[in-house]
Amino acid sequence: MKRTNIRIAIQKSGRLRAKSEKLLNEWGIDCEADNKGRLVIPCNGGEFEILFVRYGDIPEYVASGVADFGIVGQNILYEDRFNVGVVKQLGFGECRLIVAAPKRSSIKTVADLEGERIATSYPNSLRKFLKKERLGATIIKIRGGVEAAPAIGLADAVCDLTQTGKTLDANGLKIIATVLESQAVLIESKFLSAKAEKFKEKVLQAAS
Repeated sequence: MKRTNIRIAIQKSGRLRAKSEKLLNEWGIDCEADNKGRLVIPCNGGEFEILFVRYGDIPEYVASGVADFGIVGQNILYEDRFNVGVVKQLGFGECRLIVAAPKRSSIKTVADLEGERIATSYPNSLRKFLKKERLGATIIKIRGGVEAAPAIGLADAVCDLTQTGKTLDANGLKIIATVLESQAVLIESKFLSAKAEKFKEKVLQAAS
């Protein structure tokens, strides 16, 4: 059965959820108040449907056409290739993907990363950076606790996201380079219905 509503995928839990919900409200999308714990929420009498999913899965939902739109950080799109379009930057969720090393380390510049071990949850983004800088370094992929990697001897430097730099400072790390400036963006499926296209036009007009 062909879907007639507009689906938007947003973060199930994390730093972007509250601001994503606020933005949807500004766009005139009013969801049921009692939505705690529910992963699919009808809004505006079923005209819209909000999907609350894992952050890293949002581009896949949109690329496959399961969702028409999604709100996700640019860093996710930079890390992996997805067949989605970027409608617009949303002006929140600002962060940086950076390379950092211990403050007492001999690593002071980007060139000093040559031959070192770098721990990261963003191996593809780091690989692009190293290629651009023409550096040879060992990439150690880990899923979390990246900032602790140098302290426990797993790596000599790290590549991770930061907003304020407080976590880096708490772990005795200093920023060596910025790989990517990121913020939340609205992404779109390649399979938009005419109804979804009209909604996109409305969103773009509201921003102008």
